Amino acid sequence: MDLPSKYNPANIESKWYQYWLDHGFFKSEPDSCEPYTIVIPPPNVTGVLHMGHMLNNSIQDVLVRRARMLGKNACWVPGTDHASIATEAKVVAKLAEEGIKKSDLTREEFLEHAWEWTRKHGGIILEQLKKLGASCDWDRTAFTMDEARSKSVIKVFVDLYEKGLIYRGVRMVNWDPKALTALSDEEVIHKEVNGKLYYLRYPIEGENGFAVIATTRPETILGDTAMCINPNDPKNAHLKGKRVLVPLINRPIPVIEDEYVDVEFGTGCLKVTPAHDVNDYVLGEKYNLPSIDIFNDDGTLNEHGAMYAGMDRFYVREKIEADLQAAGLLEKVEPYTNKVGFSERTDVVIEPKLSMQWFLKMEDLAQPALNAVMNDDIKLYPAKFKNTYRHWMENVKDWCISRQLWWGHRIPAWFLPQGGYVVAVTKEEAYEKAKQIVNYPLDFDDLHQDEDCLDTWFSSWLWPISVFDGINYPDNPDIKYYYPTNDLVTAPEILFFWVARMIIAGYEYEGTMPFRNVYLTGIVRDKIGRKMSKSLGNSPDPLDLIDHFGADAVRLGMLFTSPAGNDLPFDESLCEQGRNFNNKIWNAFRLVKGWEVADTKQPESAAIAVKWFDSQLSNALLETDDLFSKFRLSEALMTVYKLFWDEFSSWYLEMIKPAYQQPIDKKTYEATLRFFDALLKALHPFMPFITEELWQALEERKEGESIMVSLIPEAKPVDELLIAQFDKTKEIIAGIRTIRLQYNVPNKNLLQLEIIGEHNPIFDSIILKLCNLEHIQTVNERYQNSISFLVGTTEYAVPMDNLLDAEEEIKKMEDEIVYLEGFIELVMKKLGNEKFVANAKPQIVEAERKKHADALSKIESLRESILRLKEKQTKL
Repeated sequence: MDLPSKYNPANIESKWYQYWLDHGFFKSEPDSCEPYTIVIPPPNVTGVLHMGHMLNNSIQDVLVRRARMLGKNACWVPGTDHASIATEAKVVAKLAEEGIKKSDLTREEFLEHAWEWTRKHGGIILEQLKKLGASCDWDRTAFTMDEARSKSVIKVFVDLYEKGLIYRGVRMVNWDPKALTALSDEEVIHKEVNGKLYYLRYPIEGENGFAVIATTRPETILGDTAMCINPNDPKNAHLKGKRVLVPLINRPIPVIEDEYVDVEFGTGCLKVTPAHDVNDYVLGEKYNLPSIDIFNDDGTLNEHGAMYAGMDRFYVREKIEADLQAAGLLEKVEPYTNKVGFSERTDVVIEPKLSMQWFLKMEDLAQPALNAVMNDDIKLYPAKFKNTYRHWMENVKDWCISRQLWWGHRIPAWFLPQGGYVVAVTKEEAYEKAKQIVNYPLDFDDLHQDEDCLDTWFSSWLWPISVFDGINYPDNPDIKYYYPTNDLVTAPEILFFWVARMIIAGYEYEGTMPFRNVYLTGIVRDKIGRKMSKSLGNSPDPLDLIDHFGADAVRLGMLFTSPAGNDLPFDESLCEQGRNFNNKIWNAFRLVKGWEVADTKQPESAAIAVKWFDSQLSNALLETDDLFSKFRLSEALMTVYKLFWDEFSSWYLEMIKPAYQQPIDKKTYEATLRFFDALLKALHPFMPFITEELWQALEERKEGESIMVSLIPEAKPVDELLIAQFDKTKEIIAGIRTIRLQYNVPNKNLLQLEIIGEHNPIFDSIILKLCNLEHIQTVNERYQNSISFLVGTTEYAVPMDNLLDAEEEIKKMEDEIVYLEGFIELVMKKLGNEKFVANAKPQIVEAERKKHADALSKIESLRESILRLKEKQTKL
């Protein structure tokens, strides 16, 4: 295979990806080999590739490719999530552009539009992952709303209901007024908001005085059904047993007493609005207070909002402040910072709301999942997330699993004409169940299915089981072979949304963990520390990066600085570094393959070089194994990177490189190709495309051969002493090269090396070759006219007779200083000319200033060299 002089990833990436597909290298079926399984965190069907996906999927592909090369039957299952809220919002927006309102459509008509949108956009992100080199088993691609996954979800709902773990009831929920649906607690993001604290006057019924209440939400006073004071608060004792009037509408409400009230907050009087505050709801239940819901689903006020009916909640907040002020019922307003809940999906302020919803009891279900992580049956990387996980699982609340949406899995509950409901997988089953419990005539069409759908996470929590169809067919060959999976790579922010719930589902339906290790990635940030996002405009398009740098370079850029759990400070210079490494590998390969080979005796220097690099390679392979076992992937990459760049290219190839236009001996050449083969295999999981291209060119290959299904070489015994000895040899070589550089001794000039002290001669042939030495000898006292340096306690000296004419060197440098000083004078004349500075282009003026600075720097360097030479003259 003839390789072009420059590496062009565009020419090879699509070629090799298609080759892998054509030969089925990504496919997996159960066999006798050890399985290695990863399930992809299914990206939203609405999504396109972003930098977070790039990081996450690069890591997964590294793990999967490495597992294949360790001889395991590797299976990476891809798929997408139907993303109820996000997808429904996209479809509603698309319909709005076409002049269609969701409310004008039937459920079936809307779902036709949703499926059409999904079919058009749903596969985009998976196709984009192929550009990255993702080696997923595409034949196994799953979708959380495809037939198998949908059946699994409905079956699990019915099962949990029949176990008494799912119930329906009116509870205080988090309501999203934009998405028009309830949210679970985990879908609410609490942010600090600079708002106001309003002190409102509630007239005391039958008296002239007021009770003052502090609130951040004056618009909700219209739903107040009580005022609460602490029975132990003397300053409010005069209110006991009385009633107060709700400001502006003068509706009387009782004053109740409960120690729940914080006497230090505000005035010690608390307004109780059971329909719109979680804590007030508890008080309402305790004291049997009525609940007055003042909000419509979209956040406007309803008929209970009196004169504000139909107005938006935040507009009412402003309006009611002015009205209270005008009525003399606003005592004061203070700035106040508090935490406010926002919808994780739509980023609008959520509204606590009493609503009939479906819930899953979590306390008992959560216990096995808590124990699994605390006992390290499932390991989190990094382990610092164990405490966060424990806190959430020990304080878990019942999961609100219903959503007021059409796009999703419709709840399999059917309501009966005279009240009540039945839960069943199908309407036919529901009808049979219903006939057993009603005592009146019932037609099939009398049953009406619940309009709500299930939370998206209620399908994705089954993902490691459902992708192998383990819910519908519990003992099928796939679930028995691939489950539990090995590693999960995901983001810490969905540790509870998804990871914890998958663990719960795993123990409930398979009796064991869904995965053994959870690798938690960090957030991709820009170079000044901001999270990358479209809204900030600081996130590059991953596909543009791949087009510009190549997939391998971008993968390396993502992995260079991505330790588990820590944020990734990304800059395009990392991709540039990745591209430079690609070029380094390419050029080294062309160098080696360009050598002429002869059946000659192996030089001593080459023999010891081969022996040394054999140990260096094995040492790196062992270190890489250890780092992978600890999920320190970034460090594993750097180990192989440095092995190739430093030890192989900078040292080994220089040690064995034949003289100009001379052949290399066959034995050394074959060893070098063996090393190249091992290096390409070690690098392949990180950079699959260039390694395949070069591995195919390393020797003649048959159709169907591939580096991705070859085995990573096993480490041999490591000669630690030999490696340590060569580390010392590197210092010796560096010392000699420094002398050449400092005293301008050309490389073609032969030098001698004298050694005073202990020295192991094992690498002398290397020193002779790389430093162009005439000979090396041990002496008791160094030659008077020599330059020396220390390595450890041993002194190494280079005789300088006939090699250093200090006077001539000083004269050359002094002449150059005179020239540069004249040059600076000319530049300063230009820069001192106001007309030139005013009229010349800014870049020209800047260029002149740079010339001036560079010349000054050069003069300083030359003067230092002259001083050093004069000092050496004195010593000699």
